[in-house]
Amino acid sequence: MIYPEFIKKGSKIGVPAPSAGAYDELKINRFKNAKFKIEELGFKTEISPNINSCNKCRSADEITRANEINKMFDDNSDIDAVICATGGEFLVEILPHIDFNKIEKNPKWVQGFSDPTGLLFPITTKYDIATIYGQNFGSYGTENYDKSTIDSLKILQGEIIEQESYELYEEERIEKVTGLEGDNLTEKVEWKILNADSVNVTGRVIGGCLDLIMELCGTKYDGTQQFIEKYKNDGFIWYFDNCELSLEELIRSLWKLNELGYFKYAKAIVFGRNGSGVRDSEIYTMEECLQDSVIAKLQIPIIYDADVSHKPPCLNLINGAIATLNVADGKAKIKFELK
Repeated sequence: MIYPEFIKKGSKIGVPAPSAGAYDELKINRFKNAKFKIEELGFKTEISPNINSCNKCRSADEITRANEINKMFDDNSDIDAVICATGGEFLVEILPHIDFNKIEKNPKWVQGFSDPTGLLFPITTKYDIATIYGQNFGSYGTENYDKSTIDSLKILQGEIIEQESYELYEEERIEKVTGLEGDNLTEKVEWKILNADSVNVTGRVIGGCLDLIMELCGTKYDGTQQFIEKYKNDGFIWYFDNCELSLEELIRSLWKLNELGYFKYAKAIVFGRNGSGVRDSEIYTMEECLQDSVIAKLQIPIIYDADVSHKPPCLNLINGAIATLNVADGKAKIKFELK
């Protein structure tokens, strides 16, 4: 596994907009503040010229969006790490235009959340380069940083801390006034385990936004088969952030991933809190959904309502790294090893 060089004060962070850009003045204000605060902390930034554009969920056409990333991996680029601007809907459109040979030749940390899974997942599974799922650049635009944001900066600088589950999460978003507001943390966090009291497991971590993984799986941008065979002796901790899939769709998706062999060497599977648009149906609660899915037969720990979610806060997960995960009494700890 290739672990790119960590950043330090004076490093330059490239901020492409491979999905959406700012769709209103509040988002523009948030991006401006993210740039100000990151530079105030001692880093340099190179921001996409399209970051404040958004037409039909796209910051620009697919070739323009792809070329922003390609240039950040040129031999002569002075970019030290890449943080995607924000999420969106159509990052997959840029993949045919991404020069993955440049990324393989000049590995750098690539970090993002939600739609950027479309970039992170191929980089790790096909090219053996670790990536970080946890924060987009806009996350750094809040006036006061929460622990997940502080932790992400520590990890980017090489401080591989033990992260703990959070106390509260956001069930309902509040209306923004400035764009710099933090999350509306009102509900108690409780990690849950299917048919077990506690979990203590070690394995190599891989996953992302499930909606995007379902688009990628089985395509030429999916390197899961070679990835899991290479590291089969380590076993795997899969994590999934379900943004929009209904519980019935989730059951079908897990069936497909199992048929593709994703869970062949799995030691545990972790699900975040489902996105705000995903509700219990007349048929299923989340617990019942998992119990009725194919993964319930795998005889491995199944964890859900974890801090890997579009209902923040979200842990910062290093795709490709070894992690030890402990879950008990509704709380969790995760510690990564870069080997």
